[in-house]
Amino acid sequence: MYLLLADLIVVLHLLFVVFALLGGLLVVKWPRLVWLHLPVVTWGAVTEFFGLICPLTPLEIWLRQQANADPYHGGFISHYLVPLIYPPGLTPGMQWLLGGGLLICNGLIYAWLYRRKHQRLKR
Repeated sequence: MYLLLADLIVVLHLLFVVFALLGGLLVVKWPRLVWLHLPVVTWGAVTEFFGLICPLTPLEIWLRQQANADPYHGGFISHYLVPLIYPPGLTPGMQWLLGGGLLICNGLIYAWLYRRKHQRLKR
């Protein structure tokens, strides 16, 4: 049961990361979602810029330990996402790039949404 819960935490963590990166696109359909998305983006950027560990990571590690499975070292991003996207080893410089990329991606999305809304108002 602990291992299943740990895997569910990984899925939740991944959904959180995807929502942080691309959740602004959901704001097109559901504008009130902005009040959830902006804090998520802020948390994502702050954790990257300051090298913080998301609370989901220690929870997942604890669940894996309870299941007598080998817990990993480091954070969720360095364990699951970095090997998929980047070369091995998450450095502070890479974390700044990830945080900056998160802010730039969402800045572009929100600029597009802002422009789209104001064009509609002018019509």
